[in-house]
Amino acid sequence: MGDQWKGPLEKIDDYRYRIPENYKPFMKVPGIIFADEKLIQDIVQDQSPEQVANVASLPGVISASLAMPDIHWGYGFPIGGVAAMRKRGGVISPGGVGYDINCGVRLIRTNLSKEEVEPKIKELVDALFSAIPAGVGSEGELRVKGKELDEVLTYGASWAVKQGYGWKEDLNRIEEEGYLKFANPDKVSKKAKERGEFQLGTLGSGNHFLEVQVVSKVFEPEIADKLGLFPNQIVIMIHTGSRGLGHQVAEDYIRIMTQAMNKYGINVPDRQLACAPFDSPEGQDYFQAMCSAANFAWANRQMITHWVRETMEKVFKMGADKLGLKLIYDVAHNIAKLEEHIVEGKREEVIVHRKGATRAFPKGHPEIPEEYRDIGQPVIIPGDMGRSSFLLIGLPKAMEIAFGSTCHGAGRTQSRRQLLRSGKRASDIERELLEKGIIVRAASKASIVEEASEAYKNVVDVVNVVHNAGLSLKVAQMKPIAVIKG
Repeated sequence: MGDQWKGPLEKIDDYRYRIPENYKPFMKVPGIIFADEKLIQDIVQDQSPEQVANVASLPGVISASLAMPDIHWGYGFPIGGVAAMRKRGGVISPGGVGYDINCGVRLIRTNLSKEEVEPKIKELVDALFSAIPAGVGSEGELRVKGKELDEVLTYGASWAVKQGYGWKEDLNRIEEEGYLKFANPDKVSKKAKERGEFQLGTLGSGNHFLEVQVVSKVFEPEIADKLGLFPNQIVIMIHTGSRGLGHQVAEDYIRIMTQAMNKYGINVPDRQLACAPFDSPEGQDYFQAMCSAANFAWANRQMITHWVRETMEKVFKMGADKLGLKLIYDVAHNIAKLEEHIVEGKREEVIVHRKGATRAFPKGHPEIPEEYRDIGQPVIIPGDMGRSSFLLIGLPKAMEIAFGSTCHGAGRTQSRRQLLRSGKRASDIERELLEKGIIVRAASKASIVEEASEAYKNVVDVVNVVHNAGLSLKVAQMKPIAVIKG
């Protein structure tokens, strides 16, 4: 995925490496990469550390430009990048959020064991694949436009619940309760809205998925119990975002901010870091549009949850309540948010960019749902379709050294293009996964090849770094038994 990076790295401790502030003349703060000795060797195989250094040049950047162990090359910011900016004198950058605004993950528990589901697993995965549209440009039968779409962009998951898609209690178990209050649909272009009209309740393509998983290991039984998890339990994981609408918002505002930089006298080492002062008209327009796209993504995942419940009711011929289909949590991992953090000993509201990184607030934090406040915020980390995913909780150290952030997944080591050129065949991958007890359904053969396990770091290695670094605590490990790929 690019030439090997040759810049300087200073080892801070067993799980952190520093790119010194004097590496480049434009750097305002150092870069810090969370990794161990094994992962750092993978990380320097592309130019993503250079992107960490570039982010350290942005006006108003605080403390350090951070990168999680799943870091890899991205647009402007690396994927896995975290950076906090001051509200005054700081900037907001679409490259720090990415094209898939509020790409995120949610985890739904069940009362079912692996043994209860296995006899019906093929029927279940076929029914889910039929009920939830997936693939490039995938569209559902539902069309939402005009004032109704504006309501989706304004109210997010709560709009979906009001329309009958899901339960009111779901909202308490979503980051920000499923909507950002700064959303303004008027800042979303007509083209972006048109792209979103038929895409609510759809998975989309790329690494997006719906998985039926089994809880293979519990590390913290008391915490797992409070979350409703137990060994050998079946859970459902959903990973998708704001689809074409969010992509168009990013495209629109990257163009606007590229022009705005000249107006504000901002120079960046990489034009993909196009940005504007947070308190400028351009900065506020993007922030409000981004919040709207984030709300669209939460509504999207909420509607998919509703169809998962409906499908499981049909397959298992019992109600969702009896099946125990409760939402454990939903987290965003491509977003910029206003949050309070301690900066130079004082509490300050800052704008935190997380691109391929997850919020990980510790127990006692007021923004955590009350029922989880004594354990900490759940953090959901998907792996690749052939290995594992994890549930963690946020820890206090995340607030101290990472603006309340942790990793978001396994992190790619090979591009989709490389995989497609490799000669691997989808049928071979399907057979290998079936031998492991994993059924795969995909919108195309290409998407199976693009998402082969070797495209990713081992999520176990990534999660061990954030666990050992004190950013988040391992609670449970899940393994897939059925995968639906976009």
